[in-house]
Amino acid sequence: MNKPILYIKQGCPWCVEALAYFEQKQLQLNVVDVRTDPSKMNDLLEVSGQSKTPTLKNGDFVVADFDLEEFEEALSQNPIEAKKLGF
Repeated sequence: MNKPILYIKQGCPWCVEALAYFEQKQLQLNVVDVRTDPSKMNDLLEVSGQSKTPTLKNGDFVVADFDLEEFEEALSQNPIEAKKLGF
């Protein structure tokens, strides 16, 4: 199974918070920093239709430009995805 992708930007406070949250939840991620690898910005745009971070993609499930409350709300509205992620 492929790891969920977390698009971040170095120095983004919401990204730091998201990384700490996912580490606490022991969720294995493929972290992609679009600032250190600008070629990945096109991937982020294609996946989410926007350029803001953090953005999580797991298969067809995408939560774009979220804070932790918004992420948890997205999980509560998508229990199948929450289960896939181990929440």
